[in-house]
Amino acid sequence: MSAIRRKFGEDYQMVNTNRTVTFSAPVKKKRQRFVEKNGRCNVQHGNLGGETSRYISDLFTTLVDLKWRWNLLIFILTYTVAWLVMASMWWVIAYIRGDLSHAGHDSSYTPCVANVYNFPSAFLFFIETEATIGYGYRYITEKCPEGIILFLFQSLLGSIVDAFLIGCMFIKMSQPKKRAETLMFSQDAVISQRDGKLCLMFRVGNLRNSHMVSAQIRCKLIKSRQTPEGEFLPLDQCELDVGFGTGADQLFLVSPLTICHEINNNSPFFDLSQRSLTSEQFEIVVILEGIVETTGMTCQARTSYTEDEVLWGHRFLPVMSLEEGFFRVDYSQFHNTFEVPTPPYSVKEQEESLSLSSPNPLSVAQTPSSPLLGNGGRSGRRERLLSADHADHTDDKASRLPMKLQRMSSAREDKLWKGLKMGPALPGGKASSTGDLPLSIHRVGSIPGVGQVKPEELVQLLSTDGDVEEGDLERHRQAGGGNTYAAPAQASVQISLAGSWAEDNLPAKLRKMNR
Repeated sequence: MSAIRRKFGEDYQMVNTNRTVTFSAPVKKKRQRFVEKNGRCNVQHGNLGGETSRYISDLFTTLVDLKWRWNLLIFILTYTVAWLVMASMWWVIAYIRGDLSHAGHDSSYTPCVANVYNFPSAFLFFIETEATIGYGYRYITEKCPEGIILFLFQSLLGSIVDAFLIGCMFIKMSQPKKRAETLMFSQDAVISQRDGKLCLMFRVGNLRNSHMVSAQIRCKLIKSRQTPEGEFLPLDQCELDVGFGTGADQLFLVSPLTICHEINNNSPFFDLSQRSLTSEQFEIVVILEGIVETTGMTCQARTSYTEDEVLWGHRFLPVMSLEEGFFRVDYSQFHNTFEVPTPPYSVKEQEESLSLSSPNPLSVAQTPSSPLLGNGGRSGRRERLLSADHADHTDDKASRLPMKLQRMSSAREDKLWKGLKMGPALPGGKASSTGDLPLSIHRVGSIPGVGQVKPEELVQLLSTDGDVEEGDLERHRQAGGGNTYAAPAQASVQISLAGSWAEDNLPAKLRKMNR
């Protein structure tokens, strides 16, 4: 039974062969989304209390945000009520002045409004005035100052109502929400390798020929979590990098594009594997913003992907093809994917396995020691020969002594230790850093320009940078005419030569003064 569930899914009903007992597989509960696939945010505000007055303070935005049926109802009711109220005011003026009783009987009587006998005639007069129709049959006379004042008030009020309602309707009609419906997102997101890196990818497209100017895309990961302090954060929002640092989030959306989020140690999906994907609960909200080229208004399109809409080991099918003189986009393949070989492990697990399988960087540098050179026996490494007569340095151990102590140093030892300035530490002296450069010390002949110096007391510093062959070392021995002292590559070498540091020949009191 479990095998059937794995093969066909949990939404299928399993029936045994004798048809007497029916077993129903548990149906997976529908995932509650934070943002619907069409971009609508599934959030409702409740228990506002006294905060509802804030909607009245921003009445224009409140009217624009209302649904169309409520906008049309408010539009019709506002004009109807305004017309009835103003018509009633004209009728009241005619009633108070007695124009209704004298109408049509006394030709010498001058009414406030000519040919207004009842309420319908007052209503018609208001409509003709408001709509600037002016049939010429009803008009205001100069004997009615209150009518002139009411006429001015009617003109101002009509302009305000027209500007408010017509502007509200225009803004609502020109909203770019419908433009967002021609921006497509793939039904599913995929996880596969791109350029050797595990990436989360989805596809966006523009169905219109008009472009989205300055199109930019952003991604948010919606997932509940608990902090180390024990605080529970429901629907915590985390930013997913889709190329903000490299500018890849700025889109030239003339053809379908695949948006890529690289999964690395900075990604919230660093420890996400194919197995853990089935037990995770998260939602990826995608926000595409841009300026509509035809209207210049900002448009925003949204969608989301839940964990069951992320396909591991898939890739999108190509939709672009080259025709004669143009490129063709086949939107029938826009949502289709195909499987590709993808490691089922998370990036964290892959990095840990690589760190365990690869040797330590220090152990790589330390090859098996040779009894003679202290390095591996591999050949082909370059040797660097540093002789004492070419060493250039300015500050050594002896130069830091007082002048009286320096005079006590012999010229032979001064020349010798100047040549060993870049070498390892010697007995009786402090260590001089040579970095990671392994040296072999050779006795050489006399140096031109130096006085009576014994040949065996002059040295050469031979860098054994890497592995040196036996024949190469033998050639250096013959050229140097003396023995070779090999320096290990890991630490400073201890050698014994004639002479010692100048301060070692000093009395004990002077040595204390130098410390």
